[in-house]
Amino acid sequence: MDLEQEEGLYEFLENAVEPFTVEDVTGYINVSGGKRDKRLSFEVSSYLDVRKIAFKLDSRRWISRRGCFESAVFVITPSRLELLNGILIPGHRCVPFANPLALPNHYKFFWEGKIVPATTTEAPPEELYPYYCIYGEEFAPQYIARDNPKNEESFNADPYEDPPEVSIHTLDMRAIYRESAFVPGDRFVVRTMNWKECSFELAKAAKDDWSREDLNKWLEAAESGFEDSFALLGPGAGTEEQTAFAYWYGGKRMREIPAWSLEEFLYEKTDRVETVPYGIETRFWFAGREIPDIKKLDNSAVPPDRTFIEDLLFKKNIPVSEFVILSFIRDAFYRNENDIDKVIDRIVPPVVHLEETEWDVIADYISDSMDDFRKSYSIFMDQKTGPVRQRVAELHTAVIELSARLQKGDIEAAWLPRHTFIVLSQIQGHAAALLEDLAFDDSPPETEIISMDNSLDSMVDTYGDIKELINNAMDNFRRSNLTVIHGGKPGGQLWRMIQIGIGSINVWRRAIVSHECTMKELHRLIQIGMDWKGEQDFSFSCETGSGKLYLKEDVKLGDIDFHGKKELVYEYGSKWNIKVIIMSSYQPAKDEVTRFVAGDGAPPPENIEGPRQFSRLLLNLESGGSLEKQQAIRELGADFDPGLFDLDRINRNLRAALSNN
Repeated sequence: MDLEQEEGLYEFLENAVEPFTVEDVTGYINVSGGKRDKRLSFEVSSYLDVRKIAFKLDSRRWISRRGCFESAVFVITPSRLELLNGILIPGHRCVPFANPLALPNHYKFFWEGKIVPATTTEAPPEELYPYYCIYGEEFAPQYIARDNPKNEESFNADPYEDPPEVSIHTLDMRAIYRESAFVPGDRFVVRTMNWKECSFELAKAAKDDWSREDLNKWLEAAESGFEDSFALLGPGAGTEEQTAFAYWYGGKRMREIPAWSLEEFLYEKTDRVETVPYGIETRFWFAGREIPDIKKLDNSAVPPDRTFIEDLLFKKNIPVSEFVILSFIRDAFYRNENDIDKVIDRIVPPVVHLEETEWDVIADYISDSMDDFRKSYSIFMDQKTGPVRQRVAELHTAVIELSARLQKGDIEAAWLPRHTFIVLSQIQGHAAALLEDLAFDDSPPETEIISMDNSLDSMVDTYGDIKELINNAMDNFRRSNLTVIHGGKPGGQLWRMIQIGIGSINVWRRAIVSHECTMKELHRLIQIGMDWKGEQDFSFSCETGSGKLYLKEDVKLGDIDFHGKKELVYEYGSKWNIKVIIMSSYQPAKDEVTRFVAGDGAPPPENIEGPRQFSRLLLNLESGGSLEKQQAIRELGADFDPGLFDLDRINRNLRAALSNN
């Protein structure tokens, strides 16, 4: 589809409240002025399938987000802070019942037929983040910054430090709380009046109005909806998409009352869904499990109806649209450069092999585009945008080149940092989106350019961090001089690399151990790697052809007859389940010793009530209120640093333990 047809599709979906067919969409696009295209039906169907912008009812019919959520009801439970201050913070409360293109400060709420007046609330941003984290904890600052221009200026002033105070638009609820005798535990039943315009009607539900049995039925529907979303769609494009499909798969019961608020469900009621790391972002996921990495750059953001040039690059694992290519061409003009070969080398780094015919196709496309652009391009008009575009282009080239080198197989994927390709995909996706925004003649407003520049600083830092981790992993890999054994039952002289990871939190360790390592010795290794003291009972188990098998302490790693995945589950106490993945066998050097070779994240204290509680404490430590932060510090320790991993210290502790044996 061209841009005009895409706009027609999204315009149709914004206004559709009844089920529709692909033919309904193509008819609307054609009537509204889009050029007729024989492939349009196929392209619309592909967009609906790939971009997840509507829900499929059956083989022919779809329903839009608006059709699903308009007139549906959900629940908001005000916090004690809101009741105390006579306000209500819209924040993420209306996800997914509001148009995701609208910001919360533009929502309108009605009480008994009258619009609820707006007010403003001032507070340190960390006290407000919990009201925006369903969008993704990493995006909460952006939503607060976009609430008003002054906030944006405050955040842009120093991209590495939060401003001391911000102001957000809130609802003035003083009269409503007073007249309705609202008390902690009471709820608002919220009905979506107009999904597109984000208008909502509030009504009170007292805390004892609903039975526990009815609330549990909603809880069951919600857990099923989220788990179906994860199983069928994976981590998706973001938490908003995950939530929308959870409400769809959860069925009509999830869009009715009695119900819990989405906040209460996610952060208090369910033990089957939790927030987990996903590269540099977060997602909701199965509790106790991490999202597996991918093996190349994520290409889900490219147009489903790819043009010939987009498809050529797609097959080279360069997932970009033509607008990104045009942005590289503008960058060449800004550099006062006419060499087509240099432009191609930035789009397709030399490490990515191009056949001669492929090179010719790209060169012809760039040459024709340069001829078209040259007529209207003005370097004078590009003075503000050009430097930012140039930096983004250089970052994009670096990510594509690094990804291509990793895929050439110079290092085993098992040695790479967790979520390597997810992180690289996220950086590449954000860089490509910026390049698309900078591909046109019109320069963005100066405040937007500043925001882009700050966002770019963060992406460059993240790229530097992941590249350093990758280089360290490659150094470890080369120093180990591994000779991988293919097939056959390993003998006693062989060693293994293992990965020890706590599901759903970003804490993991990799170690090299002998096949003679017993489960008791492996227990001690994990205790040292996690800086635990062995105060709780432990057990090891693995899956066999006949089910789960618990292993005795004297069982050796090399004697285990694995069925399917080569992994163990280490149960420590009643709250900690740690996955031990058994990786490649290799011949050790003469002086080989058991040692840790990589890892990430500070270990949770062993007396914490499991990974879910640990994640909540980390969130409170980072963005909670003062009381929540104090509680987190008490439970985690005053010196706790979530990102601290000291490989040398852990290996010193391990050597000391082995020498005392």
